[in-house]
Amino acid sequence: MSSGLSFMITLLCVGSLLTIVSWYLIDEQSAVAVHKPPPLKKSPPEPSALCQGCRELIDDVLKRHTNDWKKDEGNHRKFTSKLSAACHGSRRAIVTQANTPVGSKLQYDGEKGRILQVTPDIFKTFIKEHPFANRTFETCAVVGNGGILMDSDCGKAIDSAQFVMRCNLPPLSEEYGRHVGVRTDLVTANPSILKEKYGSLIGRRRGFAEWLESYGKALVLLPAFSFGGNTPLSMRAAYTMEDFGSATRAVFFNPQYLRDLARFWGANGLKSRRLSTGIMMASLALEACSDVRLYGFWPFGNHPHGLYALTNHYYDDRPVNGKFHAMPVEFEMLLKLHGQGVLKLHLGDCPSNKRSV
Repeated sequence: MSSGLSFMITLLCVGSLLTIVSWYLIDEQSAVAVHKPPPLKKSPPEPSALCQGCRELIDDVLKRHTNDWKKDEGNHRKFTSKLSAACHGSRRAIVTQANTPVGSKLQYDGEKGRILQVTPDIFKTFIKEHPFANRTFETCAVVGNGGILMDSDCGKAIDSAQFVMRCNLPPLSEEYGRHVGVRTDLVTANPSILKEKYGSLIGRRRGFAEWLESYGKALVLLPAFSFGGNTPLSMRAAYTMEDFGSATRAVFFNPQYLRDLARFWGANGLKSRRLSTGIMMASLALEACSDVRLYGFWPFGNHPHGLYALTNHYYDDRPVNGKFHAMPVEFEMLLKLHGQGVLKLHLGDCPSNKRSV
């Protein structure tokens, strides 16, 4: 496995023009993409459109990935036990009134010197109990935003999961439903989206409230206590949901959980300034669900089956800011967990997908 990781990193470092596909919309410091459907590119690209070594790199990934995946109960139990012991996500991934009473002090995970004392007003915005406490979902779908989802026909498979997690307020309009599904139980929202698309929710807020309608009764998960500027913005998001009678409900990442999660993955070889939203959601799902399926996680610019060009996201081709995340390394780790039977990593291979091999 280590040779596979070294191979991937070496190719990326020697000047390949590989387009990195993100399974999240964008991180806190990234620019926000405009949600427009991309032109589909179904035919294989000319050879010049493939970066040097990309075919070999993708072939290597496919050799280690198998469609006839089966869960390995022993490996799943071993990994999730280590993850739970280190992070306790099922109890404290989300700030609640039960685990964070009035007067508690929250240490920001992105600004370690910043402390917030919980006031009665802030306390009122917390959900009463952790949504994953004392229960385990049978099946969970974690949906990234990679271009590999377009023309995948994965919508039915995603919607059939007992619990569906999505990243960074993606569009779920009619043209995408067949491929990405429409159900949502939890969706993340990075502050950069609220800043650039909705003017930090300082002026008119109806557009944000209307956008949330597509997520039904989902929980909207915000990193309110990662950086100081995120807190008032996240509170305005919560108040907007209340003021407009939204069916969604704002919940907040527990900064202690995010610190523990970063340490856990760091101890397993993942060195990055910030974990991506995708791996955060995959980690949370592994603690909360018996069977975890990942969709839209593919960090390469060409489809694994056919090598035709992909857009960065299934809804646009906006480049991703790669300064903060080690995306290829994260993918390598998820691929390893797939091979061990811990989780299922879909590579555009849903049952109805005609390109599956």
